[in-house]
Amino acid sequence: MTEPVLEAVGVSKHFPVGRGRAVRAVEDATVRLYPGRTVALVGESGSGKTTLARILARYYPPTQGEIRLSGGEGHSYRRQVQLVYQDPFASLNPVHRVGYILGRVLRIHGHARGRAEVREQTAELLRRVNLPEEFLEKFPHELSGGQRQRVVIARALAVRPRVLLGDEPVSMLDVSIRLDILNLLARLRDEQGLAILYITHDIAGARYFSDEIHVMYAGQMVEGGPADSITEGARHPYTRLLLASAPDPDRVANGSGPDEELGEPPSLIDPPTGCRFHPRCPAAMDVCRDKVPPRSEHGEGHWTTCWLYAKDDE
Repeated sequence: MTEPVLEAVGVSKHFPVGRGRAVRAVEDATVRLYPGRTVALVGESGSGKTTLARILARYYPPTQGEIRLSGGEGHSYRRQVQLVYQDPFASLNPVHRVGYILGRVLRIHGHARGRAEVREQTAELLRRVNLPEEFLEKFPHELSGGQRQRVVIARALAVRPRVLLGDEPVSMLDVSIRLDILNLLARLRDEQGLAILYITHDIAGARYFSDEIHVMYAGQMVEGGPADSITEGARHPYTRLLLASAPDPDRVANGSGPDEELGEPPSLIDPPTGCRFHPRCPAAMDVCRDKVPPRSEHGEGHWTTCWLYAKDDE
């Protein structure tokens, strides 16, 4: 495998809330993005997924740790790392046509000059996301949710990035078109060698689209590895509960719900001691309440941080 295009190494982010207290949104997170590969970041709301993506996009400076981009810093960083937002309607200026939205990006970054060149390149961007040229004359409100998200992806591609950070890019779309958008992103990844970070609640969908899965809980990464290994052989109790809570057609047909309930996540201002998952964990032991679990390796890149797989004296 080549070197990563973008990586976060030991990154933490704390948001001060006064009186010496802070929301500990991300703690000691490490993730590496490689050309032509997708890493999924999975977890429930408030787990720190979006915060980590915004740190990688340089929207937030990390409190601790380091962000490394191979081959570029400064203004070129914005060209190489693009964020695709969850809400495609809020991401587009409603008073401008699609042609202006895409053309402005090309002009700002010096990729096109003159009306004819801008028109040619904006039309090509739409073709790359499977939209016809006539959409250049449309306003965002005239498009469906899926069409708007395709325009957002086209705008990100206009700067010719090496990394796409997708912050739940299909969660606000109709179920019937989510797969189309994921297939589009997969094709663009393969054709252009893009490195993609895919943020999602849906661990089952993450397996379909991603090469690797990293699971976040209460600001910390608790398990990671190849997608198949995580979904077929999950080790961490939280990952297992996420899988048990994922939609299952057989359960729906029988009128039953998830096998186990997750309960409420902890406060990130005053998080639990030891393993942060221990108040909700069905396998919690005394050591889980007192000590942070070390990282355990399970082979082929699969790892977890859980006392079930570590010695108490580590």
